[in-house]
Parts: sequence; structure tokens; C-alpha cells
Amino acid sequence: MARRPLPRILQRGTALGRGSARLAGRGGAQLARGRELARTAADGATDVLHPLITVTRGLRRLAAAGRRRWAETPKDRRGPLVFLVVAVLLVVGLAPYGPLLAVVALMAAAAWQGREQAVPVPEGPDEAQTERLRALYDALVPYFTAAGDPTPLYGHGGDWTAALSGYEFDDAGRISRLTVRYPAYFTDGEPESRARIEQVLQAKAGRGREYHFTWDEEGNELTLSVLAPLPTDIAAQRFVTAPGELVLGFTDPTGVQRTVPLDYGEEQRDEPPVVWRTGPRSTEPHLLAVGEPGSGTTTLLRSLALQALQHGDVLIVEGGGTGEYACLTGRDGVLAVECALAGAVASLQWATHETERRLIAANRARQAGQPAPDDVRRPLWILLDRPAALGHLAAAGGHEDPLALLQVPLRHGRAANVTVVVAEHVDGLDALPDAVRQHTRARVVLGPAAADLLTAVLGAPPHTTPTKDVPPGRGYARLGSGPVHRLQVPATPDPYDDATGERQREAVLALLPERTAPADAGPFTKDAGPLNTTEPVAAEG
Repeated sequence: MARRPLPRILQRGTALGRGSARLAGRGGAQLARGRELARTAADGATDVLHPLITVTRGLRRLAAAGRRRWAETPKDRRGPLVFLVVAVLLVVGLAPYGPLLAVVALMAAAAWQGREQAVPVPEGPDEAQTERLRALYDALVPYFTAAGDPTPLYGHGGDWTAALSGYEFDDAGRISRLTVRYPAYFTDGEPESRARIEQVLQAKAGRGREYHFTWDEEGNELTLSVLAPLPTDIAAQRFVTAPGELVLGFTDPTGVQRTVPLDYGEEQRDEPPVVWRTGPRSTEPHLLAVGEPGSGTTTLLRSLALQALQHGDVLIVEGGGTGEYACLTGRDGVLAVECALAGAVASLQWATHETERRLIAANRARQAGQPAPDDVRRPLWILLDRPAALGHLAAAGGHEDPLALLQVPLRHGRAANVTVVVAEHVDGLDALPDAVRQHTRARVVLGPAAADLLTAVLGAPPHTTPTKDVPPGRGYARLGSGPVHRLQVPATPDPYDDATGERQREAVLALLPERTAPADAGPFTKDAGPLNTTEPVAAEG
């Protein structure tokens, strides 16, 4: 048998170190197999010796009961008790088959006493849980009562068991699930009425958690359930998607009907994604992301850029000027990364002419009965981060708003295979033109946000209650007229930032394309095509 190696002494990377590592892995596998065999043998022995264990446990319990009985017997009665026991033993010993029957009876009694008794489950809530349910019922009385109701379901001092059912509690004693019955005259079709009830339930069930509310208008029931927190340890990686599909983030298992495999170091697990489908057949060809500073909108755009570079070209306009996209400069497929006003205007002018050129080329191909050219079918992505800041600079200098150049890509982008993604802070929403608001049917809101803001941006209120303290990249997403999903954006930080962890930095660097052009390369033109530059100029008409 091989001696146990010393992997800590030998350095990794040498031949001797690799041999020691293999021996250590072999020894670890043998140790694991030995443990599994020992565990299997112990389980088999337990099954074989289970009757003996049960009888031994019963004898121990009978002996303990006999000692307690002897200790509880007064001293003046212990003599007659001993005489009675001796007499019984004498009669049993003299009777035919008496000792054998006594042993059988003793073993039967020991087996009965030694059986594993199930722990009785208490029926109904305990006193503390009852008080909590009573308080919640009393809080709902003002909202579910009417003056002319002859048999009110809710009333001061009423029976809460008729209105509240299906209750479950967590280890801390807080409500984790509850079904609330309400009268049929309650206006459950009005969002304001629903919001009031949800706010009351959230306050009484416990703050700091996210709740999901399911309204059953036909049955006049409201089901409250506590949602598990979304995973925040999902790093940037290659997601299993089709061309034209991008993963915005991950949501609850009940929200979507699909999962994707994810890598967590050496292990894998499946998570339900929020998939955004783009391209000529997409009903939501453009996206608008809104959030407070530090909420994760830049992380979302960086994640979308890394996914889009697998099959298309990317043009980035950064209005904040913080250099969050410096890692993409000069990379294969990155047409430009612009931070200045002049460069942003030139890039958007080129994007407008490129959209028109694609439309003309696609139209000519269709008239000739031929497929569209390859440069038309290749997706073009225009990512704008905080473009309202550039609009303020343009207004201060007396120039035209650069966002006005987005009308052609937004209006005809789907036919030209051009996708526009705009990320803006909440305080800059008013500066966005109407074209951005009308054509960005895919919406994302990240960070803590009020209910009215979520409704205004998403077009519908979420069925969950957001908390005040949320991690970066946490929010809601809605694609067109679909449902509102909880969302957690995969961690895609700036790899050049010193605050970025080593694992996340390596994950982002592994997804970056090869660098094909230096940062100071010359501009591109319409005839020459994109050249991965940082100072593009407008194409000539």
C-alpha cells in the first residue's frame, strides 16, 4: 500500500507535486469508499439487531418505571409490596410452564415499551401564534366590513378561524403562509384596494421579508406566502441559450417554465432565468433599465454586452464617464466605447445610417428573392448608460440632444436586426424622449423602488412586496405585456476595479473577446466598416 503523500510540502505545478496530488486523490477516494462501506455495514447491523435494540430499550424503561414506583411507595407499605412480589414469583415458578410464560410476557411488555413512539403533533396554533393571528384579523376588520352586512365575516371581537386558514409558521414564530377569506363586496379588482390589504398583511406578518400575494377573485380568497431570497452568488458565465436570447437574470421557480445549468465552482445546479428574446421576430426588441445609483444597471448592461458579443457587434455610449466599460475597449465585436459628447453624437449618427443601410439592403434582397446579406443578419447592439447626462451637456452647449438620433434605430431596429438598450437613473427618467418610452417594451427596475414607480415603469404592479434593503442587481423585470418577475442580475463587475473579488474578476475576464485593435485606433467609416475603435465618426450620407 502506498505511503500517504505530503502535498503541503511539495509545490503545485511540478511533476513531483502532481504525483503527490494524484496519490492524495487516490487515498481520499479510498477513504471515502471505506467510510461508505462502514456506513452500509452499520445500517445493515442496525436492521438485523433492531428487535434486540427494541427489547433492550423496553427493559430499560420498565426498570426505570419500577425504580420510580419503589421510590414513590411509602416505607410502611414496602414490606407488604415485597411479600406480594415474592408470592407472585413463587406461584409463577411452581406453575407448569410458568417461567417460560413469564419470560414471554416480560419480552412482550419490553417490546411494547421499547417501540419508537411518534411525537404528537399539536393541533392548531399555540398561544403565541393565536395572538398573532388574532392581531392580524383585527387589523383587517376596518377594510373588510360594511355597515349593511347582516352576517359580517369580520368584526371587532369576531371569530378569526372563519376568515383565516392554511396558516403556517417558521422557526421564529412568524407567519410564512396564510389564506385570508374576504367578503364578496370587497373591491378586489382595484389596485388601490389590493395595495392597502397587502400593506397591512406585510406589516402584521413581519417586515424585512418578501411576500407573494395570490388573489382568487372567484373564490374571494387571498393567499400570502413568504418568498425565499434569490441567489446572489451567480457569477457571469456562458448561459445555455439560443442565438438572439439573452439572460437578464434569475427569478423564482414558479415564475418561468425553464431552467439553465449554472457553474458554481466544481458543482452545478439549475436556476430559472428571465430570458429576453430579441431579433426580427421579437415583440420586445428594445429594453429600458431604471434604478438608483449602485442598484446594478451598469452591471446589467455589462452582462448583456458580454452575451451579445457571442453573435453580434456592440456599440457602447457611457454618459456617466466613469470608465465602467474600459475592459471592452478594442475587443473583437466592440465597435466603440464612447464617453465624450462629440464621440457619442458621432456614434449615434453612424448607428442611424447603419440602420437605414440595413433596411435598404434587406429590402433589395427580398425584391431579388435572395436572403439578406450576412452583415444585415448579424445583430447590432446599441447600449446607452445614463444618456441623460449627455443630453444635459448638449443643452448647455446649445447642441441637439443625442437621444434624438435614436428614433430610427428604435423605430426600425427590429427589421434591421438592431437592438437598443437604455439604462438610466430614476432622476433622469424625465429627460428621456418619447421615442425611448414608446419603443422600449422590455422593462427592468433595479434597487429599492416605491410601488408607484414600479407601476409607472413596468406598466403593472408586482405581486410581491419589495424590501428596503436589497443587494445590487435585485429588482423586477417585465417583457411587454407579460407578468412581472422578480429579478437578480448575475454578478458582472468591472474586472479593472480594485474592489472586485478574484473569482468574479476571473469570470468576467474569461468572457471577454480577444483584443483586436489598440485603444487609439483610427475612426471607422461607412465604406471601411467597423474597426473596433473608440473614436468613431459619422458615416457619410
